[in-house]
Amino acid sequence: MKVLVVNDIVTNRSRGLAVALERRGCETVTAALSEIGFDTGSPSGLAIPSLGAGELPDAVLVRSVAAGSFEAITRRLGVLHALARLGVPVWNSAQAIERCVDKSMTTFLLQRAGLPTPATFAVEGLDAAQAIVAHEAGSLVLKPLFGAQGRGIRLVRSTEDLPPEEDVSGVYYLQRYVPRPGPPFRDYRVFVCADRVLAMMLRRGDDWITNINRGATPEGLVSHDGELEKLAIAAARAVGADFAGVDILPDAEGRLFILEVNSMPAWSGLQSVVAVDIADAIAEALLDFLAVRADTPASLLPASAAC
Repeated sequence: MKVLVVNDIVTNRSRGLAVALERRGCETVTAALSEIGFDTGSPSGLAIPSLGAGELPDAVLVRSVAAGSFEAITRRLGVLHALARLGVPVWNSAQAIERCVDKSMTTFLLQRAGLPTPATFAVEGLDAAQAIVAHEAGSLVLKPLFGAQGRGIRLVRSTEDLPPEEDVSGVYYLQRYVPRPGPPFRDYRVFVCADRVLAMMLRRGDDWITNINRGATPEGLVSHDGELEKLAIAAARAVGADFAGVDILPDAEGRLFILEVNSMPAWSGLQSVVAVDIADAIAEALLDFLAVRADTPASLLPASAAC
C-alpha cells in the first residue's frame, strides 16, 4: 500500500507519520501540493512526484497546505478534490480543509449543529464592522479569517479598536469575547481522529490568547465527565474532518465553548505532555479505515468515498 503524505515542510511530526506507516508495511511518498500538477496527458489527469505516469496512491494524508495566492490555493485544493474524484481516500478532504480554514464557515457549521460556540459575525467593510461593534454590549475578538497559532488576534472594545480595511483584506471576523478568570488564562486543545479522542491538553498562560507559540504552557489533561470529548468529536463531525485539533474555552462559570476546528493541526506541544504517540495513532486509524473501506461494497460507501 502506498500513502502520499502531503506536506510543504518535512518536520519531525511528518517523518513520524511516515515511519509509523512504514512500520505497518506501507510505502510512503512525501510531496507538497505545489509540486503536484494537473496533466491531461496523464491517464489519471495528475502528475505526482515519485509516482509513475498516471499512478495514484492508495491514500493521501494532508499535513499542511502552504500559504499562497488565491489562484495557487484554489489549484492546490483542486488537486485534493481531483484525488477524491479519482477514488483515492483523502484525510482530510479538500472540503473539510476549506470549511476549517474559513473560520466563518466553521462557526456557521458549529452553530447549525447545535454546538456551543460564541456569537460570531463575519462581514466586509469597516462600516459593517463598526455597526456590529456599536450594537454589541461587550467586547469582541477580531481574528484573521484565514489564520492560525494566535497570529493577528486583537480585542475590540469600541469602534476605535477596529483596524483599517487594508489590514484585514476588507473582511472582519468578530467573535464575542468569552469572559474567564485570569491570569493565568486557560483553554483546551482536544485532538480527534476517526471519531475518537487521541489526546487532550490544557494550555495555561498570562496572555488571554493561550497559544503555545505565544508563551502558553501545555499540561496533560484527563477529562472526568467526558464533556470535552463529546464536544470535540461533534465539532470534528460538523466540519467533516477525519482528524482535527479542536479548541475549547471554559467561561467564568465553567460552560464550554468551541472556538475553532483545525483540520491541519500541529501537535508538538500536545505530544510533549501526553503518552500516546499521536503520529502512530493517526497511521493506525487511517489503515483501519482503509481496511474497512476495502471490505465494504462500493454501493454501500458514502458518495464522497465511492466517487
